[in-house]
Parts: sequence; C-alpha cells; structure tokens
Amino acid sequence: MESKRIISGITAILVGYLGIHKFILGYNKEGIIYLVSNFVLLPGISFVTCGFGGVLFAINLIPIIEGIIYLTKSDDEFINTYQVNKKPWF
Repeated sequence: MESKRIISGITAILVGYLGIHKFILGYNKEGIIYLVSNFVLLPGISFVTCGFGGVLFAINLIPIIEGIIYLTKSDDEFINTYQVNKKPWF
C-alpha cells in the first residue's frame, strides 16, 4: 500500500482548513466537518462574537498539528495508523 503521508501532511499544513487532507485519506465525513465548520459555522460565530478569533484560530490550528504529526511518522507507522486502521483524528 502506498503511503499518503507526504501529500496529506503538506496539504494539512497549507490548506488544512478545507479538509482536503481528510479527503485524500478517504475520511469523507471528517473532511465535510472541516468544510462545514469553516464555511457555515464560523461566519455565524464570528458575527455573534464580533469577530473573536479564538474559535477560528483553534479550528485552523488543528490541521496544522495533524500535518506535523503525519510528517513526523514513518511511512509504515502512518499506513498502519491512518490507512489500515482508519484513525480519523490525531
């Protein structure tokens, strides 16, 4: 099985808020959660909280952390954790 570690890690760091790294790994539900949280929920939260950036910062920090975790694992460890055993978060 080919490792998707590099492409998933780089995608998570650069455009993780879109959830593309989750779609690459086959985690469609988790990818949709990213899309909905960034394009449906966050505009409403920002309006209600007068632009408070804490929620936005936290949601955009998670994929960066995931990308770093992906890139620091070996190919075998990544494949076993995320592609074979399908661990969707961290």
